[in-house]
Amino acid sequence: MIVVCEHCSSRLKVDEQRLDPTIRKFSARCPKCRQKFIITLPEEIPDVVELQQPDNPQPQRPGRTIVITNQKGGVAKTSTCLNLGLSLALLEKRVLLIDFDIQANLTISMGYQNTNSFYDLHNRSPREFNAALIQTSYPGLWLLPSNKNMVLLSKKYFGKHEYEYILDRQLAQVKKQFDYIIIDTPPSIEFFTINALTTSNLAIIPTPCDYLSTHGVDQVIKIIDLIRRKTNPKLEARILVTMYEESTTAARMIFTKLKTLHPGRLYQTVIPRDERMQEAQIMSMPVINYDQKSSSGRQYLALAREICTPARERG
Repeated sequence: MIVVCEHCSSRLKVDEQRLDPTIRKFSARCPKCRQKFIITLPEEIPDVVELQQPDNPQPQRPGRTIVITNQKGGVAKTSTCLNLGLSLALLEKRVLLIDFDIQANLTISMGYQNTNSFYDLHNRSPREFNAALIQTSYPGLWLLPSNKNMVLLSKKYFGKHEYEYILDRQLAQVKKQFDYIIIDTPPSIEFFTINALTTSNLAIIPTPCDYLSTHGVDQVIKIIDLIRRKTNPKLEARILVTMYEESTTAARMIFTKLKTLHPGRLYQTVIPRDERMQEAQIMSMPVINYDQKSSSGRQYLALAREICTPARERG
């Protein structure tokens, strides 16, 4: 656990195993400035809260669906899904995050475990499906988690007639309840990613500015073009530069190359490399919630605003 000294703002690592979990507040002394300050332990992640079924029908919402995808790992897919989702919620949008990855990184990043997944729910009635969505501790943000049963979904349906539409058919019953649905996918183009691409309006391809990652962008765009022809003509592709280090010559060169190769597809917002992001992941928190002054947190808010702005207003 990482805490911040109230006096000198030093960031200190605390061994949680040495803390009494029954005590929420205790005094500590900073080893750097030697001043005492109070540490308040965060509340535990709340139990699953059912999505309440209102007496009056929910107003119809845009229901725009975004898939975060790249066949290369380590490009900040899950971080983008989580932090973009919370940023949209902070802009007073109603957001559903879907962990559509067997590894369940998004679910773990939010501190949940032993929950239902899409596999456990995909044959349920609309009311049962709605009730199983987790209303997180962040206002306006819901989660459909993943678990180990997700591997059975691929084994059971991959290659079957119209298998690409399994997610699309299930989401049809909830899309009007949310402004945005954001889907986290595995680092590969297979059953889960194909389903996510088929149901989405927008594919965001996160990529650092390194050679192998940019090669992965080309491959993903080819797949998206194929999906657009076969199953989803409304799908749009955009590129998000992540973990950017402007101080390095190589990063600046590759950034320029990306803009040349994919004109009009790069977001104006760029996510910088930020150690606060890694600290937030340790704490199972979105970075903007962990540190409101973090550079990456501010940029994810900027990305959310860019996504919410109609293309005609962006120019």
